[in-house]
Amino acid sequence: MISTVAHLEKGDTVGVVCLSSLEEPEKLGDALAFLDELGLRYKIGDTITAKHDYLAGSDEVRLADFHAMVRDPEVKAIFCVKGGYGSARIASKIDYELLAENPKIFWGFSDLTYLHCAINEYANIVTFHGPLLMATDKMDDLSKKMFLQLFTPMEIQYTEAISPLTTIAPGIARGPIIGGNLRRLVSTLGTKFEVHTEGRILVIEDIAETIPRIDSMLQQLKQARKLEQLAGVVIGSFTQTEASDDALLTLMKEYFSDLGIPVVAGFKIGHETTNIAIPLGVDAILDAQEKTLRLLPGVH
Repeated sequence: MISTVAHLEKGDTVGVVCLSSLEEPEKLGDALAFLDELGLRYKIGDTITAKHDYLAGSDEVRLADFHAMVRDPEVKAIFCVKGGYGSARIASKIDYELLAENPKIFWGFSDLTYLHCAINEYANIVTFHGPLLMATDKMDDLSKKMFLQLFTPMEIQYTEAISPLTTIAPGIARGPIIGGNLRRLVSTLGTKFEVHTEGRILVIEDIAETIPRIDSMLQQLKQARKLEQLAGVVIGSFTQTEASDDALLTLMKEYFSDLGIPVVAGFKIGHETTNIAIPLGVDAILDAQEKTLRLLPGVH
């Protein structure tokens, strides 16, 4: 059974890191102001100013920054400020036992999907798929409110009050919720961090991928026999696809309508102004008739 992590209190210290593409540190102001609003103190990781080609520091620097935040007893949560690419490069070198012994909130999405898979599997703790801190100025109020789930254990309920939803296949499923960025999920295949789908509810989202490329990635998941083992599918935001919503829906129906499991599309989870943060690894209930997704708290 995957473990929840300790909740935050006002005045707690959190770590701010960049484990993927490099960031411009001068853009950090909005992110830190938002942490101030939440009543949190923060420690800025070395990776915020580090540069190594297109990465936020060398693999060694990013790995050391992550481990330092895990080891630091004052740091109660680790927030990633940016995605892009790079987290997969350090996944095999992370000390997951250290994280299991010092469990704390890990928050991010997009490229961090790779680490969500790794941490859920090898440290056996819940992680949070939520907006990157560098996107603070692009987040709407609802997305910002999602950070409050870190302070008080609360069940998350996603209904059509948030966005219109489309049922692709009927049914009700219960199981651990996993997933994230489609491209990063596919890149775990054939590695020790391969996404496990047996009896689980899969969330997928992506940005700037065309319909043929989304088709190719879904085909790879299918041929890897990852779709036939699922309990349910939550289709999040697919933005900048260069195609209509109808074209995307047609493709999703082709892959998911005949699996005999509930599949619902239209969730604002991903690269959009509204990005609903969810705890990965917790039990969830997806009801395709009622068009609802309910998730247990990720903190205790």
